Order: sequence, then C-alpha cells, then structure tokens
Amino acid sequence: MGKGNLKNRSKNVRFIVASFSIFLPQYFKRLLLVKLLGYEIHSSARIGKSLIYPKHLIMGENSRIGNLTLCKGLSLLKVGAYGIIGNLNWITAVPIEAKAFGDEEGRRPELLVGRHSAITNRHLIDCCNLVEIGEFTTFAGFRSQILTHAIDLKDSKQRSSPVSIGDYCFVSTSVTLLSGSKLPSFCVLGASACLTETYEQENFLYGGVPAKPIKLLSQDNEYFKRKEGFVL
Repeated sequence: MGKGNLKNRSKNVRFIVASFSIFLPQYFKRLLLVKLLGYEIHSSARIGKSLIYPKHLIMGENSRIGNLTLCKGLSLLKVGAYGIIGNLNWITAVPIEAKAFGDEEGRRPELLVGRHSAITNRHLIDCCNLVEIGEFTTFAGFRSQILTHAIDLKDSKQRSSPVSIGDYCFVSTSVTLLSGSKLPSFCVLGASACLTETYEQENFLYGGVPAKPIKLLSQDNEYFKRKEGFVL
C-alpha cells in the first residue's frame, strides 16, 4: 500500500473514531480517543458533542471543548489547563501533507490555547499556520476570524504566516486577525477591528481598520492581574 493510501486511511480512521465518540459519555469518549488515536486528554478535561480530529490533541487539567465545534486538518490542537474552546467554532487547516504551501519550510498547522484562556462561541479560525493564544486571554464575543493564509498577488500563490495573541489579552467581538499579525500581551483589540501587522507595544488598546494603537491601558486593571481565566 502506497504512502498516500496509508495517510488517507489514517485520516479516515480519525474521522470515524471522532464521529463515533461524539455521543459517548465522557469516560468512554476519553478512553476511545486516548486508546485509538493516541490523544493526551487529562481525566478532568471535557469534550462536548463536537467533531474534533486533529492529528494530535492535548488537553490539560479541567480544560474543555463545547458543543457543535469542528476541528479538522490540524497537526496539533493543544488546550492548556483550564482553557476553554466554546460552542459552534469552526477550526480548520490545510493538512501538513497537502500540496498547498509546499514550498514553505516549517509550516505548522496548529492551534495552541494557553492556560486559563478562552475562545468563546461562533468564531472561524484558520490554522493553515500556527495560531498561538497566550495565557489568561479571552477571545470574546461572536463572529471573529483568524486567517493565517492569503494569496500573494506578486507570485500568484497561497502563502501562510503565524498569528499570535499574547497573555492577558482581551479580543473583542467581530474582529479579524490576518496572516502574520500579532497582538502583544496585556492588550485589548477593540470591536470590529482588523489586525494586519505585528505589534510589540504592550498595555495598549488597538482598534480600527487597519488596527492601530489607540491609547495606553493601566497596568492596574484587575483583568491583567487575575489568577483565574473565567470572568464572572
């Protein structure tokens, strides 16, 4: 059997196992995913009625994935301790073995969610390249997008670059983060903003289209000092 057939068979197995596990009780769901797919899922972690089948999954203590979320095509989905991915999120990638982006060295179709961080509900996240969300960060609201790939007009090719969100950030509703962009730690990205660049200035409110630093934020804000991710 050729390598291509083996890869397709492995992908199909992951899909079948993940699909079968959707309606299982948590204990049996975790057992099936750990034993058959080699996933690393803490005994206190929870996955709702969602279709989750990256190549590898790591879920830390008390992490959880909600209902009706799809995750496919990624090499790795990692959710740190007490991290949350909510309901109705669409998380996809072009797999690493695909011909697309074939001339890009080091491409990582991964989503890394830090400790005590949360992706809320109804977001679209493209992980053709690395999407990294730091610790104690809230990807909030609804209908936000992260896009790690775009068409290079000069070369007429698809290109991808990582997207990074730092620690203790608050990303508001209906925003877009484009390929290669970075929101530094202790920052807020305002509603409906479009982040297109890499920024390094921490403790700032960024907003607008394209997003720019608008004002300095106080380091004394309680949000930036909390010890638990969930905000009541």
